[in-house]
Amino acid sequence: MLYQCEAGGVSPEEAIASHGQIEQAVRTGSEAGDAFACRLVVGTVGHVAEIDPVIAVNAEHWRPERMALIDRLILRMAVYQLQHEPDVPPVVVINEAVELARRFSGGDSGRFVNGVLDAIRKKREDRR
Repeated sequence: MLYQCEAGGVSPEEAIASHGQIEQAVRTGSEAGDAFACRLVVGTVGHVAEIDPVIAVNAEHWRPERMALIDRLILRMAVYQLQHEPDVPPVVVINEAVELARRFSGGDSGRFVNGVLDAIRKKREDRR
């Protein structure tokens, strides 16, 4: 859904609606899981202006707009979760993001995503 928003230029609501129509026949997730996914899409897209600078500061020599699209979307979603979903432990957010990068992106994406998110996590912990 995030890919559809970014690459297709559609709103989060449109991406969620079309995803629901496409996946209706094969959906096996729970209502809570579906609601969480929708919250992530709407929240991630809605907070891009605050998320991208966080990514840029922690991704040495990489501006978000120059990153591979999938890596950028995974990082955005993870940063959104770190900032706005306190019930999800940071270690879980990072592990899930790394797994998504390994599965859906390029060869070194898992390490790249891990490095950026770990730097963000450490800075957040230092502020506490």
